[in-house]
Amino acid sequence: MKIIQACGDSIKETVRSLLGRGKDDFRDIDEKVGQIIGQVRIKGDSALYSYTEIFDKVKLSGLRVEKKEIEEAVNGTDPEFLEILKEAAQNIRNYHENQKEETWMFENGDKTVLGQIIMPLSRVGIYIPGGKAAYPSTVLMNAIPAKVAGVPGIAMVTPPDRQGGVNPDILAAAHVAGIEEIYKVGGAQAIAALAYGTETINPVDKITGPGNIYVARAKQAVFGTVDIDMMAGPSEIFIIADEKQNPEFIAADLLSQAEHDELAGVILATPSGKLAEKVAEDVARQARLLEKRQIAETAVRDNGFIFVTENIDQAFEIANEVAPEHLEIMLENPDSYVPLVRNAGAIFLGSY
Repeated sequence: MKIIQACGDSIKETVRSLLGRGKDDFRDIDEKVGQIIGQVRIKGDSALYSYTEIFDKVKLSGLRVEKKEIEEAVNGTDPEFLEILKEAAQNIRNYHENQKEETWMFENGDKTVLGQIIMPLSRVGIYIPGGKAAYPSTVLMNAIPAKVAGVPGIAMVTPPDRQGGVNPDILAAAHVAGIEEIYKVGGAQAIAALAYGTETINPVDKITGPGNIYVARAKQAVFGTVDIDMMAGPSEIFIIADEKQNPEFIAADLLSQAEHDELAGVILATPSGKLAEKVAEDVARQARLLEKRQIAETAVRDNGFIFVTENIDQAFEIANEVAPEHLEIMLENPDSYVPLVRNAGAIFLGSY
């Protein structure tokens, strides 16, 4: 990881320069995505089969995952892992039950009744990446909020492997989440199918879930025809820590995102130069032990930064400039620092 001394008022410009924000040109990708969407709208299933053969290197005999395939995946799943999935599912369900909006009405002074009716969408589509980015947790975190909201129709799309199957852990997670409508299709073509429909896949009202740049640009292209969750870029983790924290814990958490994607942002801000050096060493050591070592090491090499700050306040200034997906505050009394956070997707308080 690159260790950078954060000095003076120019640190924000330094951060912007290092992250390279605003420099991406998507015109070539958008042109290809537009062509794919157009072909799916015209040719339907035929285009899905064709693009799957081109991009996923497999010739499918059917798009929908059969009930038997799901049952075999569940039966072949380690019972302990299945229990972990169920526990995670319940935790996610509990969180979103508290988040759920309710219908409300009130009578105005002139006896006019005003209010807001909350009702679920009729049908949503969830995109679950395959290959190196296949995580069962993604299934749970996209499907369960829809279930809690009361959405009656949920379709899941995910790319097939070279044998025409789907990662069994993904299917097991779908089973735990109560998803039965699953299709073996990925990429921009899957997004197009969800948005416009084909002979096999009925269109949806909203599409959620992460994916590569083609999936992200396809979601933007169909936005308006359907709703989407967001334009998600590569994952980021930003940790703020002082000299009292365990460098091994910090390194492990940084690598938890680095192994997702070569483009993942992996950042630590600390006023301790000694901690910075120890974390850099531990990241390098732990990365060598990972199953996804190559992905993690590429992310750390290209997008791994440690800012040695003048103080803790400056660390939060940098964090707000980065606006990370995951922000960890590894400090004593971490709750007291939450008011300093302006831009973050999820905030994690404490040393572990």
